[in-house]
Amino acid sequence: MSDMVETSGSRFVNLGPWLTTPWTISIGALLAVLVFDTANSGAIAEIAASAFAGTLPYIALAVLLIAWLKAAGADAVIGEVFKGRENRAIVLAATFGGLAPFCSCEVIPFIAGLLAVGAPLSAIMAFWLSSPLIDPPTLVITASALGWPFAVGKAVSAVALGLFGGFAVKAMIAGGFFANPVRERVSKGSCCSSSAVPPISNEKPVWKFWREEPRNDVFRTELVENALFLVKWLVLAYVLEALLITYVPASMIAGAVGGEGVISVVIAALVGIPAYLNGYVAPPLVAGLMDQGMSTGAAMTFMVAGAVSCIPAMAAVWPLVHRAVFAAYLGLGVAGAIMSGLIFQAIV
Repeated sequence: MSDMVETSGSRFVNLGPWLTTPWTISIGALLAVLVFDTANSGAIAEIAASAFAGTLPYIALAVLLIAWLKAAGADAVIGEVFKGRENRAIVLAATFGGLAPFCSCEVIPFIAGLLAVGAPLSAIMAFWLSSPLIDPPTLVITASALGWPFAVGKAVSAVALGLFGGFAVKAMIAGGFFANPVRERVSKGSCCSSSAVPPISNEKPVWKFWREEPRNDVFRTELVENALFLVKWLVLAYVLEALLITYVPASMIAGAVGGEGVISVVIAALVGIPAYLNGYVAPPLVAGLMDQGMSTGAAMTFMVAGAVSCIPAMAAVWPLVHRAVFAAYLGLGVAGAIMSGLIFQAIV
């Protein structure tokens, strides 16, 4: 009898990891909405599916690139390319990120790819922070709602935040931080890939990898594993995004950051980081708040902080990096958003 109880208990305990997987949480959340709020279940599923479909091309591009580089043996060489050129890589990453049309979730596949091939964490951070802030359509929409000075200020803030984050991380690494920034799943890939192809640190990449069957095995393994890894976490991210959009109206989030002064700028950053506020929706809402007395600094901080990260993006990026890097990303995002708001307010 005791053996039966013990076996039953162990089975129950073993359910814990399964119940906390991204797939289980995503499906469980959708089922809960279906049961308790049937009227909104279809809309929530549609929002999540539409957002995921928009990111799917980026996922496909990222996983194909990772698999190709791994199979070719180029991942070990790419890190060498950046040696002695880290400053240039940070500047280019921040500048390109400021022009790239990626939201805080769409940038995740590219972050995963850069981490997997050994790009410098400083350059990755520069791209990571600057990319979600602005793109050509958002620039025009922001200008139409808030004026060109505000739109240009946000664009400058995007590049400046990327530079700030990139060089800050470079300094932290020089001080002994982030010795092993990437979680094992990303840094080492699959066990099959690590054993199928011997170390190639002294070899040139084999770009036409399909001529060698072991490298084909690596390509297939990396393609499937990275695709499943990114898909399951981004599905969770977009389910969370759909729930936030449905149950936490953007006007409610924006209404929490009204007021003037330095305190309002800090509050705007703290509210903006976890909030989800679409870059196309934010400018008109913020324009209304500014008409009601919200300071320009708080407005800029809120838009920068909300674009840099949000709960869905944090959920998607959590499994990629260790906690220290994750905390640095959030800390740099908050600090950069506050500085952007204060500087913009002082200039205006």
